Amino acid sequence: MNLFYYPGACSLADHIALIETGLPYKLLSINRDKKTEDGRDFLSLNPKGYIPTLELEDGAILTENQIILTYIAEKTGKLLPEDGLTRWRTLEALAFMSSEIHGNYNPFFRNFPEPEKERAREKLAKAFAILADQMGDKAFLVSDEMTIADCYLFWVLFVAPKSGVDLPERLQNCFDRMKERPSVIKAFAEEGLA
Repeated sequence: MNLFYYPGACSLADHIALIETGLPYKLLSINRDKKTEDGRDFLSLNPKGYIPTLELEDGAILTENQIILTYIAEKTGKLLPEDGLTRWRTLEALAFMSSEIHGNYNPFFRNFPEPEKERAREKLAKAFAILADQMGDKAFLVSDEMTIADCYLFWVLFVAPKSGVDLPERLQNCFDRMKERPSVIKAFAEEGLA
């Protein structure tokens, strides 16, 4: 399968999950002209025009972090419990990070006016506090075992410095621990971020 990505972008979450689960993959970068590393028109693969995009073996295309991460977990039986509350907390955390954190990073990736950036900072600080409370004393966001929520959490924490929002201590400690995971180290090396 092919993971279309930009180095350090939100596709990093999917990249980490692929490594953690052991699924075979090929990374294909996208340039600013929306051409893939292997010469294809990215917009013909994904008309939405953004990453992550996962091309399956049969040519089917999946988009959106929540869906790709869940697909990876379901395909391998790893990083997402089959049943129980932890499964639903994992999916809940993915949805929360997608809507309340990822979306609020937009002002910092584009040239938004400062008042909009300040509103986004307030929302991000609140969302990070909620995640820190949810984490409590667990090793990872929703349990003591890593889930796909932690793959996405790593990326939202990785990008946090661009917003100027300080991370709660629990989240900063989690981020520091995750940076040492072999999957993260490998993903950073493969994306040229090391």
